[in-house]
Amino acid sequence: MNPKHACQPHRWTNCGISVVENPVSILRGISAAFCNSFLFLSRAVPRAHKNILVSPRPIGNAPDMRIVTWNINSLRLRMPLLARLCQDTSPDIVCLQETKVPDSLFPLDAVRALGFDHVVFRGMKGYNGVAILSRQPVTVLEDAPDWCRRGDCRHIAIRHGTGADAIDVHDFYVPAGGDIPDPVENPKFAHKLAFVEEAREWFSGRDMRRTVLVGDLNIAPLEQDVWSHRQLLKIVSHTPAETERLLAWQHTGFVDAMRHFVPATEKLYTWWSYRNRDWSKSNRGRRLDHVWVTPDLQSALRGMEVLRTARDWDKPSDHVPVMIDLDA
Repeated sequence: MNPKHACQPHRWTNCGISVVENPVSILRGISAAFCNSFLFLSRAVPRAHKNILVSPRPIGNAPDMRIVTWNINSLRLRMPLLARLCQDTSPDIVCLQETKVPDSLFPLDAVRALGFDHVVFRGMKGYNGVAILSRQPVTVLEDAPDWCRRGDCRHIAIRHGTGADAIDVHDFYVPAGGDIPDPVENPKFAHKLAFVEEAREWFSGRDMRRTVLVGDLNIAPLEQDVWSHRQLLKIVSHTPAETERLLAWQHTGFVDAMRHFVPATEKLYTWWSYRNRDWSKSNRGRRLDHVWVTPDLQSALRGMEVLRTARDWDKPSDHVPVMIDLDA
């Protein structure tokens, strides 16, 4: 495939946007690019004690906002793990990737039972899919493009709050890119490069403030984001073609919130392959999951944790959740 054509139509899915408001159960449709979103009014939920096990800096018990991002690798399969995560961390917002569920089968009742009455999701059968779960009211942001014109449900965005205190949250699932790091030989790799380049171009044209971008970006950009920089330079997720594009996207107006707490000279991973029988002992990880914030939120960063222990949960995802606390 010619990489110049990587963003041409490939496969369309019936991903329209609708909003449901509870408890009055009013359904109102909002048209948008090919995916569905559902939004629910919140009820009062008591804030549980904030328990953080590990952090490079002290984190208090009641930050203004706690955001968790996680490639859950099938929401319906891992609903019990999502419940455990929420019980352990009491997040205000959870951003999920690879939900792998069409909107008609999204486990809405189970999610609402965890205290998230504002739920926005875009999904398709068997692949991709993103969701944002919030305890407080949110507004769906609908101005993003249909990335690479594929309608494959890889991005969703919301605004939390109103006025000058509002925070925009973008949840991304970047294409993995296949196994061959050549955009001519491998259409999946061409798609990945085109996706990141399109995202960079779109964000570079925006005047952003109070914005958080999270998700599985499927690229480990720094040398210490992988177990061996030298051995992975020709492996998809750490090739120069990917890392240079991802950093260019980040530099459109974001700060790496994870590296705000952990210096770039230290190892930091969020993913360990299922192929490693003893993933912890071998520790051949990569940092594929990211949290970026605009500079006006950098001083509000209060703490960060990679929930490494989640990799040992029963039937785990190969990614672990990342948690960020903001005084925002």
